[in-house]
Amino acid sequence: MSPDPSKLHADHHHAGAASRLGWLALIPLSVFALALGQLGREADALIFAAPWIPSLGIDLAFRLDGLSLLFVLLISGIGTMVFVYAGGYMAGMAQRERLFALLLLFMLAMLGCVTSDNLLLLFLFWELTSLTSFLLVGFKHEYESARKSAQQALMVTAGGGLVLLAGFILLGQAAGTYSISGLLANADAWRDGPLVKPALVCIFVGAFTKSAQLPFHFWLPNAMAAPTPVSAYLHSATMVKLGVYLLARLDPAFDGLALWHDVLVTIGAVTAAWSMLLTLRERDLKRILAWSTVSALGTLVMLIGLPDGDAAAAVAAFLLTHALYKAPLFFVAGNIDHCTGTRNIDHLAGLARAMPWTAAAAALAAVSMAGMPFSLGFVAKELIKISKSEAGVFAWVSYSGVFVNVIAVAVASVAAIRVFWHRGGAPVPEEIREAGWAMRLPPVLIAALGLVFGLWTGLLDPLLGAAAQAIHPTLTTMPASLGLEDTEALQAIALAVLLGIVVFVLWDRIHHLLERLMRPLDRFGAQAWYGRLLLAIPALAGALTRTLQNGRLSRYTLLCLGFVIALVALALALPGAFALPAMQAPSLALVGACALLIVASVAACLARDAFVMLLVSGFVGLGSALAFLFLQAPDLAFTQFAVEVAFVVVIASILLRLRHLGLSAHDDSPALPRAVVAFATAGVLTALLLAATAGPLDTTVPDTLAALSVPEAHGRNVVNVILVDFRAVDTLGEIAVVALAFAGTLPLFALLRRRKEKAA
Repeated sequence: MSPDPSKLHADHHHAGAASRLGWLALIPLSVFALALGQLGREADALIFAAPWIPSLGIDLAFRLDGLSLLFVLLISGIGTMVFVYAGGYMAGMAQRERLFALLLLFMLAMLGCVTSDNLLLLFLFWELTSLTSFLLVGFKHEYESARKSAQQALMVTAGGGLVLLAGFILLGQAAGTYSISGLLANADAWRDGPLVKPALVCIFVGAFTKSAQLPFHFWLPNAMAAPTPVSAYLHSATMVKLGVYLLARLDPAFDGLALWHDVLVTIGAVTAAWSMLLTLRERDLKRILAWSTVSALGTLVMLIGLPDGDAAAAVAAFLLTHALYKAPLFFVAGNIDHCTGTRNIDHLAGLARAMPWTAAAAALAAVSMAGMPFSLGFVAKELIKISKSEAGVFAWVSYSGVFVNVIAVAVASVAAIRVFWHRGGAPVPEEIREAGWAMRLPPVLIAALGLVFGLWTGLLDPLLGAAAQAIHPTLTTMPASLGLEDTEALQAIALAVLLGIVVFVLWDRIHHLLERLMRPLDRFGAQAWYGRLLLAIPALAGALTRTLQNGRLSRYTLLCLGFVIALVALALALPGAFALPAMQAPSLALVGACALLIVASVAACLARDAFVMLLVSGFVGLGSALAFLFLQAPDLAFTQFAVEVAFVVVIASILLRLRHLGLSAHDDSPALPRAVVAFATAGVLTALLLAATAGPLDTTVPDTLAALSVPEAHGRNVVNVILVDFRAVDTLGEIAVVALAFAGTLPLFALLRRRKEKAA
């Protein structure tokens, strides 16, 4: 165990840098103060609402209720301590200003998520947290491990976010609104709709990827490549709890659905137990804490799935408890790494004398994590126990809970006892000193709150009661506060502590045993499948490229048309998507124009010579122009006439040159696929036109343009006014595109001219 000289130098000689950045902690502190002022006020208050994209049902709407307030206090309160701690941790390090900027942006995204009252607005902030966390995890981008960890975090969470977007759209369509408060208020009216279950599956994927639930649990411990302030913030109060927040927010709408309860309880309980088992395989202190975070997230997901109001109270209490012990423990791990240069528990022992403040913080946090009496962890774990005892058909989760509590005690003992009081190994070097005050106070203050709130639980009743009621609206009162007179609770804690100490003593032996037993199974785990997926992506891309991109324009056209037509046909096949409009008999002239179109189209398909095919296809354009003319659109007819004549003349000249050079424009690819795609395209487009004209047309835009044509643009031809005035920039852009396309053909004509001269 030897300290990193660069870190020691940074700690003792760059305190000025910490003080210069310390003022940034006032930003989250201000948010915390404002949120704290909302305690005891109206339970559900709309902060701000304004139309944003009314046509899509998207409003800039923000609402603050008990659940949102709890998260805002966690995000801003823990965030304040993170900023203070980061000022000391990053002192003297390069690009520390970039870290603070990213942390501020990340905090803003989190606050936006937990206060958004619109599903699509929430998704916008949701993806912003994925992007900023990618930049934070990969902050030390000069290391390959940091880059790979950031890539993995982004691919898992952002990929799940895209699935979540599909779920939000389906849910919004099922509920008839994207307003979160609106769909929660009217859940009984839409909960049994056909789109609800597909929406739920997509929401599960999005929430599970964010909160690292099985089978997406592997990315979170790998995110330990981030600097310690980032790890502490992500694990205690922010990103990884965002999936939990979403599930808790939607719980009032889906409470009572079997799918909701079965999936959340099963996935949550299995994740909690499996992740705690994986902690025993780790030697890195931060990774040990990371796996215990995954377990805590699983416990929260499981509690949300339990159909009982007491479970909502347990969710609120455990959310706060976990933040108050996990943030200090990560700070402790950061202090140890900062001062000793390692986080490997095999190389850490007897640090209490050199780092007394950090040892005290670890002890205070460990007491709450282990659920000892007089701590908030004791209250939270007893609320969890009450919830499990009333779980009904889900009573089996109590068995996994015993295992989780035992390993939690062992993890707390490793963090608080092994690295500070264990005397094994080499003596502590004399040059190791306690971290600066900016790194000492945050863990001590936060961990001490876990004891303060445990002794005076009544201080939290307004906050936790409002949060629990937001999760389970029928909950009227919080469960009674538990004390030392609860003999059954003390017996359960005593059993967990006793077994946890046994696991702590046998930690190394259990570790080596699990390594031997589980290493052969690693190739079947989620991490291995993720690696195979990364390798399969370029392989699949290469195979598709070789198969599809063969250099033939005809194949590209068929593939593009086939995909678009299949997509449109699928949309038309949805219930209520297709309808026939009211039709009347066409005029004889229009019938003649259509007949010309049909005959010319068939003739173009039968023609074998490219030049003849061009001339025949020209009649298709002329037939279209006649149809426009007889449909009382003379401007379109004249435009079509002009374009068709110019097109035929230009293409005819090119074909004559190609024929002169001995080149063929004939496509010898199989005719059957082309015929199938052609008929499918015609049929689907016909159905699409019929469906489009069957519904009521929104005449708001044409009526507005017609009304403004004379007074604003001084023109009575509305079409010309639209092209020249209202869409002037668009028309200019189209002209520029045509000009650029013509400029691009000039080298081709020059090449053809040179070939002709050589042939002569």
